[in-house]
Amino acid sequence: MRKSIFAVAMAACGLFATSAIAADYPERDVTLIVQSSPGGGSDIIARTIARIVNEGKLSSTQMLVENKPGGGGAIAYNYVAQRKGDPYVMGTIATSFFVAPLMGQSPAKVEDFQPIAVIAGDPFILVVEAKSGIATLDDIKAKKVLRIGNTGPVTDPALLAVSLGNELGIEVRPVPFNGDGEVTTALLGGHIDLQFGNASEVMAQIEAGRLNPIAVTSPERLASLPDVPTFKELGSDIELMLYRGVVMPKDMPAEAVAFWEDVMKKVSESDIWKTQYVERNNSVPLYWDADEFARRVPEISKLYADYLTTIQK
Repeated sequence: MRKSIFAVAMAACGLFATSAIAADYPERDVTLIVQSSPGGGSDIIARTIARIVNEGKLSSTQMLVENKPGGGGAIAYNYVAQRKGDPYVMGTIATSFFVAPLMGQSPAKVEDFQPIAVIAGDPFILVVEAKSGIATLDDIKAKKVLRIGNTGPVTDPALLAVSLGNELGIEVRPVPFNGDGEVTTALLGGHIDLQFGNASEVMAQIEAGRLNPIAVTSPERLASLPDVPTFKELGSDIELMLYRGVVMPKDMPAEAVAFWEDVMKKVSESDIWKTQYVERNNSVPLYWDADEFARRVPEISKLYADYLTTIQK
């Protein structure tokens, strides 16, 4: 008898949850989980999104931001993934979203999430010291052996360095540093030859004339560097950006997906997002809805899987 009552109660709760999603969602605050510490790139993005949502009243309730750093992003990703069907939790993503499960650092796989939207892409710029004598990819190819800085073997700049070496048939020797700022300093000092720098990190040195940009990894030229070609324009297959988006746990009600998909589109179209994030960080304006994001996830994951296979040989 007690089991029957419990079953009926659970069924009733399920019906209530479904109707609540359809009619009144969201009924309480939604938490956006960030895999990095306060002040990091993902944290800035999350707080900018929350500000737009809250100030613009894009939701009837508040969006809260909670940082769960550690484990190369695994702590945050696992936290979100474990809340299947919970429409009040979502998370930001970074490269670690794809890499951590491939390296066995996180039990949460990309398949454990419901993609919601991508709202910007952060490109990388291949830069050299202004007096290096290098101005083109052909100049790089002629050098045969070059040193490039990165902050670890499993990072986007490291992946790009391997791709560059393979395409040009040259040896690109990685030199490790503790941070991207250190990489730029080493490049300016002549201790390394190349850097794949995030646009937001190297633009000031480019504008000051201390660094020369060779090419950008975005699909199209950057508005802030209209004279710098993409790798694709130069006949290269290199194209990679750090995609800025949000995901929710798996088994998400369709109404919740549609709601936040629409909210993120409005965020991406807002003046605050365009001025405070896209323009300030030299990002690429971008919007992928849930379906497009879901379609792209396997492609991006395979890109990193192939790279990891290459460096582990």
